[in-house]
Amino acid sequence: MIRSFLRSLVDGPFARQLRRFVIVGIVAAGVQMGLLWAFVDNVGLHYLLGAVIAIEITIVLSYVLNNAWTFEASQNTGTTEYLVGLLKTNVVRGTAIPIQLGVLFGFVEWVHLPYLLANGMAIALSGVYRYVLDARWTWGS
Repeated sequence: MIRSFLRSLVDGPFARQLRRFVIVGIVAAGVQMGLLWAFVDNVGLHYLLGAVIAIEITIVLSYVLNNAWTFEASQNTGTTEYLVGLLKTNVVRGTAIPIQLGVLFGFVEWVHLPYLLANGMAIALSGVYRYVLDARWTWGS
């Protein structure tokens, strides 16, 4: 069962879409990490406030990239459909913010990891949640 699931990730019906989602996620994570670093180390914001702002900026970036590339077959087109999709992904990813911030907080405060490393781990852990909900609801794939 596990072997067939892993095989489906490589050559199954959603493999291409999942790979594209991961690539967009890596790009967005890099942008988010850069923004978080800038907000904390250059602007002087608390790491949790900086994370919230960086997350929201990358939510919009991820939507634009995923709509154009990852979910091109079910892409949201037209002004209304595009804006509704953006609203949906904000709801999906907005519900992932507490997960990401909770993991970030736990790793920084209790495990004593540097905030950027902890944020990278939090992004990865909340990524599966975001993919499943975005694929099903935002793009209806």
